[in-house]
Amino acid sequence: MTLRIPAVAALVWLQAPLQPAPTFRAETRLVVLHATVTDGRGVNAPDLDAGAFRIYEDGARQTITLFRRDDVPVSLGLLIDNSGSMRRIRARVEEAALAFVRASNPLDEAFIVNFADKARVDVPFTRDLDRLTQGIARVDSIGGTALRDAVDTAVSYVGQHASHDRRVLLVITDGRDNASTVTLKELERGTGQSDIAVYAVGLFAEPASADAKDGRRGLDRLTQQSGGAAFYPSSVDEIDAVVADLARQIRNQYTIAYAPTNQRLDGTYRRIRVETPGRPSLAVRTRAGYVAAAPTELRR
Repeated sequence: MTLRIPAVAALVWLQAPLQPAPTFRAETRLVVLHATVTDGRGVNAPDLDAGAFRIYEDGARQTITLFRRDDVPVSLGLLIDNSGSMRRIRARVEEAALAFVRASNPLDEAFIVNFADKARVDVPFTRDLDRLTQGIARVDSIGGTALRDAVDTAVSYVGQHASHDRRVLLVITDGRDNASTVTLKELERGTGQSDIAVYAVGLFAEPASADAKDGRRGLDRLTQQSGGAAFYPSSVDEIDAVVADLARQIRNQYTIAYAPTNQRLDGTYRRIRVETPGRPSLAVRTRAGYVAAAPTELRR
């Protein structure tokens, strides 16, 4: 996400003091990051201040201009695999998805995307848990896995309808993508432009299989690029603990903004790196970069 803050400055013409002073308008663009910081055990580090962080854009050190550590509401999308292979564990997945919503900020808004061969928004943004429960509870698990198409659908929906600045997608699936028309490269560009953190829970029945390894590579690449993460419980019985920990992480994120030294909107991709040099044992997760383009250009 980028923000524009207008600043008005006056140029005074000393030769004509009685004339109205002309003005010019400049704009400073801010890049906003939502960062999760954990220690070596994966536990949140909630006690950091702005001085603990170093931000680099394309290798150039940036100055932090905004820093917050608040539990602010999130626009949340739940993307649930409804393919035939999910039938056996679908009930447990539904319970875990609802537990995730309950553990989130009460002011969060959430929507539901069920996907198999096709993806659809079954429940639009709402804070009504009953509506979410009805949208999650499906018994017609059938077909393939169009995971990338589901994420692409959710990214577009969030861009049009989200009320909050912080935006998160949680994908729960048990297999690799075998039905999408959107490529991973296209999807990475879309998530990179939208500042949406994608998280995933992969429930692979045979972790050593070629399909599972391919599925993990796809989920790792997609989530890491966006500043999210992928989790792989060894069994569906562990999913409750995974989603509870994920809800805690999201509620304990840092919001950090900087005005990039390179203010040009030239359509190039800018790589972001965030470090905590005084605490090298900590790991920082945030988006890997952004496309420096005007909003109208990003929608093309």
